[in-house]
Amino acid sequence: MTTDLRALTADLVAAALGAYIDDPEASAALRGYARRLDEPLRVALAGMVKAGKSTLLNAVIGDEIAPTDAGECTRVVTWYRYHHTPRITLHPVAGTPRSLPVRRVDGRLVLDLGPTPAEDVQRLVVEWPAAPLKDLILIDTPGIGSLSDDVSERSNRFLLPEDAPSEADAIVYLLRHLHATDLTFLQAFRDAGAGRSATVNSLAVLSRADEIGAGRLNALLSARDIADRYRNNGDLRALALGVVPIAGLLAQTARTLRQSEYAALAELARLGRDERERLLVSADRFVRSPAVPVEPATRAALLDRFGMFGIRMATVLIRGGATDATELAHQLVRQSGLDDLLRTITTQFGARAEHLKVRTALLGVETLLRERPRPGTEVLAARLERLQAEAHEFRELQLLALSRTAGLGLSRVMTAEIERLVGGDGMDPAVRLGLAEDATAEDVRTAALAAVRKWRGIAESPLTERSLAEVCHTVVRSCEGLAAAARAAAPGTTPAEDPASGGGRVVALAEPAPAAGHERGEQRRTG
Repeated sequence: MTTDLRALTADLVAAALGAYIDDPEASAALRGYARRLDEPLRVALAGMVKAGKSTLLNAVIGDEIAPTDAGECTRVVTWYRYHHTPRITLHPVAGTPRSLPVRRVDGRLVLDLGPTPAEDVQRLVVEWPAAPLKDLILIDTPGIGSLSDDVSERSNRFLLPEDAPSEADAIVYLLRHLHATDLTFLQAFRDAGAGRSATVNSLAVLSRADEIGAGRLNALLSARDIADRYRNNGDLRALALGVVPIAGLLAQTARTLRQSEYAALAELARLGRDERERLLVSADRFVRSPAVPVEPATRAALLDRFGMFGIRMATVLIRGGATDATELAHQLVRQSGLDDLLRTITTQFGARAEHLKVRTALLGVETLLRERPRPGTEVLAARLERLQAEAHEFRELQLLALSRTAGLGLSRVMTAEIERLVGGDGMDPAVRLGLAEDATAEDVRTAALAAVRKWRGIAESPLTERSLAEVCHTVVRSCEGLAAAARAAAPGTTPAEDPASGGGRVVALAEPAPAAGHERGEQRRTG
């Protein structure tokens, strides 16, 4: 991130607060934007009813603190934040917030609204000592498309406000199958906030992936194929940074695996192959079959926690060498797809956290200045416009959004390279430059300088149209930043070798690469 962008944004918010100090509503909103700059990134989980949002949230946190039944609490927007001691606070639509008791039953946190009906609750805030919450504020939202219009409206009001940026900086959208309703919601989320600054900040999750293959052990392979198809779907690609398949129930159970469950699964794994396969034909047979060395009540509990897919997977892993509960849990997490999801959240959202928070704050100030102008605020509007225009991070996000929506008019290969270089596949320098994970700083610098030469050459070719030249200049600036950062990490490089430093070799780098005309020709033929 540009070194002072966050500080400049904080200064702008403070100046706006001074201008609106006599407006309680505007002042409260501005103080909220200022707080958001200092908080972890806010990521909302959204999706249709029964998409598995609460289950996935429990898996990410590693504890069963989000209710997964169809109770009143699943009809309320619930925030999960880090705190060193557990605390639950109910914020009513009207009135004073009040504390709720922290109570667990069978290892699961119980959220009880007491006499307050769900429609009178603005939000629940659960503060919990879970390490993942130090970097992310997770927000569980009621299901979209609920039979109750009020429940769906609650999510829409929170995620798609009409006169302010969304309270979520980014969204993880869960879908079981891709429907028009999913696309409509994601488009509305982009238009409600990110769309105004041309940003893609959603991630799609193909949840309950184990159900795609009817619970067979190869279900996740089928799910990955479907996720790849969705990822290449033009409509969804324009609205989400990626599509990740995950078996949410298996992930949650793996992260909260109990020793007693491992012992029961080990007993089942010791059964003969034929006997075990007969037992796992159906859920009913699994629970009701007689003469099994695990009590029916225990089997029913395993079915509730693992599902048939999870039980099959666990017994196979135990027979394959998972000799204790810890090892089984690690292997089940890997098999569930949770590791891939967490890695994607980190690379797509975590690395962009400051950019997304700044974007939200600037969007909030922009909305306020537009909706409630007053004498003197035109100076703030000019500062805001300069900040948005000069921040290269926003140009990268805008370029990525443009590529995913209107397209760049280039060949598929060139488009994919541009998206990768501006962070479409993740923000790690090696990923952006197409290098191996173990690439050294010198490898990164060398690749970045080569990319600068290539894209500057294309930009300055007489065959390159102005709109494409502007795209290339954004890519060049990104690569210069990567080269400069790598140079700082690799002592001994002289400033003249770094185009970002203004050294004497910039002129040489500006010479068109020999292949520039050829690549432009490829673009004209295939774009």
